Amino acid sequence: MESEVRDLRLRTGITLPCRIEGDAGAEPVLLLHAWGESRRSFDRLIPLLSGFRMYAPDLRGQGDADKPADGYSLAEQAEDAAAILDALDVPRAAVVGSSSGGYVAQQLAVVHPEKVGALVLAGSPLSLLGRTDFANEVDALTDPLDEDWVRDSLSWFPLVHEVPRWYIENLVRDGLRMPAHAWKAILSGLCDATPPTESGTLLAPTLILWGAQDNVLPRADQEALAARITGAVLKVYPDVAHAVLWEVPERVASDAAAFLRSLG
Repeated sequence: MESEVRDLRLRTGITLPCRIEGDAGAEPVLLLHAWGESRRSFDRLIPLLSGFRMYAPDLRGQGDADKPADGYSLAEQAEDAAAILDALDVPRAAVVGSSSGGYVAQQLAVVHPEKVGALVLAGSPLSLLGRTDFANEVDALTDPLDEDWVRDSLSWFPLVHEVPRWYIENLVRDGLRMPAHAWKAILSGLCDATPPTESGTLLAPTLILWGAQDNVLPRADQEALAARITGAVLKVYPDVAHAVLWEVPERVASDAAAFLRSLG
C-alpha cells in the first residue's frame, strides 16, 4: 500500500498537509476530521479501510495546517475541502466525515455535488445552530492553551468503549496545537451556519452511523437527517456514544467499505 504526506497549497490560500494512503487508481475517499482534531484521528481507521485511495488532510486552523486569523465559516471550510480535491487532481470522491467533519462534508455535497460520490457521516449533526453547552468555555480561551483544559474537554464526549491511551494523547496534542482564535472561530463558523440540509439538497448516496449513547446528538435529529437525504441509510450502534470514530473504528471501516462497494 502506497503512503505519503503531501503539502497542498490550496486555491483558497491555505497550505496544509494531507496523508495519502492506498493504491493509486483505487476509489478515492476523502476523510474529514472533527473540530479540534487532525488527520491523526483517522490513524486507527485507515489501516482497516483497505481497497481505497484515502486522503486525510489537516483542515484549516488545526493540526499542521495554516491557522489564519479568519476564514472559518462553514462555507469556507467546505470550499477548502473542494480545493483539497482540486489540489489532489481528484474530480470526485466519497467523503467520510467524523462529527463536525460530517457537517463540512454535508455542506460540500450541497455546494459541490459533482465532487461527492457518496457520504459516510459518523456522529454527524443535523444542525449546529445556536450555542453549545461548552461555548462559554471556548470563548474564555487564551494562548497558550492549558493542557489540563484540553484534556478535560475530551470529557464533553463520554466514552462507552475503551480508547487506546496513545490515541487520547494524540487528541490532546492536536488540541494544544490549535491557537485560541482557531478554537473559537471554527466553532462559531459551525454554529452560525444555516444547516446544509436546509440550505440545499443532498443528492449523494449517504450512510449515517450514530451511537445510541450519544449525549450530544439526539436520535430524532439523526432520523430527520436521514429523511432529508433521499435513500440515506441510518445505522445505529446501540453500545456506542458520540465519538463513533474514536470508539469503534473497526465497525466504521467495515460498514463504510460495505456501503461504498455496494454502490459499485
